[in-house]
Amino acid sequence: MATKRKAAKKPAPRKAPVKKVAKKAAPKRAQRARAVKAIPDGYRALTPYLCIDGAAAGIDFYARVFGAKERMRMPAPGGKVGHAEIVIGDSVLMVADEFPEMGFFAPKQGAGLPVNMHLYVKDVDAVFQRAIAAGAEVVRAIEDKFYGDRTGSLKDPFGHVWHLATHTEDLSMAEMKRRGAEEAKKAGGGS
Repeated sequence: MATKRKAAKKPAPRKAPVKKVAKKAAPKRAQRARAVKAIPDGYRALTPYLCIDGAAAGIDFYARVFGAKERMRMPAPGGKVGHAEIVIGDSVLMVADEFPEMGFFAPKQGAGLPVNMHLYVKDVDAVFQRAIAAGAEVVRAIEDKFYGDRTGSLKDPFGHVWHLATHTEDLSMAEMKRRGAEEAKKAGGGS
């Protein structure tokens, strides 16, 4: 009588050992919101950013004319300013050199600008004269305006237009509208 042999089990193929990698738990949205502010300390929700052909000279101009304080500067290749931040009064202004390869262009002389800067100062006449002495050109002379500001406009040596003002009167909206209507009549040649 023939005896049946049990078929020998083939050993299972050996699998490569699996490395266990510790996964970092993704922070929950609520935890992240509490830990990191959406608007960092020292900034406002809206921060103007100027592209300047010659940003280092621009920073110097804004320091001499507007009393700007530089709070940081990051250099870029070729001696350019990659990013800088200055503080004028209680506001941050970001500036950098022109980087055409990134689509970041400074204003060109003679071209109209879609954005102008408005800056309130304690003494508009003194700051205006300081700006002219530092190379700015007058766009609109200083005058007292119907809405309660003494204001004038200039173009800085880098092509940016600044409207400088000192607030001189607190007016109700009704008074401002009344004065505006009178101003419009004068401008239109009416009586």
